[in-house]
Amino acid sequence: MAWIYRYASPATFYPVAGVLAPWFMAAAALLAGLGLYIGLIAAPTDFQQGDAYRIIYVHVPAAWMSMLIYIVMAIYAVLYLTFNTRLSAMMMNALAPTGAMFTFLALWTGALWGRPTWGTYWVWDARLTSELILLFLYFGFMALNAAIEDARRADKAAALVAIVGVVNVPIIYFSVQWWNTLHQGASVSMTASPKMASIMLSGMLVMGLAAWMYAIGAALKRVQTIIVEREVGADWLRRHLGDNAQVGRVA
Repeated sequence: MAWIYRYASPATFYPVAGVLAPWFMAAAALLAGLGLYIGLIAAPTDFQQGDAYRIIYVHVPAAWMSMLIYIVMAIYAVLYLTFNTRLSAMMMNALAPTGAMFTFLALWTGALWGRPTWGTYWVWDARLTSELILLFLYFGFMALNAAIEDARRADKAAALVAIVGVVNVPIIYFSVQWWNTLHQGASVSMTASPKMASIMLSGMLVMGLAAWMYAIGAALKRVQTIIVEREVGADWLRRHLGDNAQVGRVA
């Protein structure tokens, strides 16, 4: 357990994040290029939707990440409230903008896909409405954190939002099973065979992995900025950044 406590320190994690972030970003770029090649060029045209289905290579990974990131935020929130680890709060805050971006991307690409498929950009069904609520939860989390000047009080309030809001994630996932919606069921399931050709599935999974790598890389870069803002007076930070360590605010 000693290494866990060691890397829970912002002083120790800051240089580690700086080393890892470029590798995750590079992996994201390579995987995205491969995934888009498979999805847009190698994969065949769908016999029902034609080429319109190809938006799944962006839409589905974005929807996956919108839910996964919020779950990870809630886990960090529990760790912060339980063990009072500052780095957990910082990571929670670092993930939120990327989660909001993926949620917006899922809604936007879903609307573009819905027009040729359903004949409309938007319907107030359970899946779309609960995904929109998730976007509002991300916005509320970030707004609340920014509205409270004291960082520790802001972290505690935002952590409660993350923990309470995570109830919405299973509602999004199971909405197509619990209610009658226009949204199609899951194409990938842990308990059933895939409902698409293997090459289509491969492209979607590669794009999902690319989105995951990007989320990690972006969070690592963003948490470095948060550490600089909050640890501005620390001697170890001055050793890393020199005079630039004086930029930021004390939390």
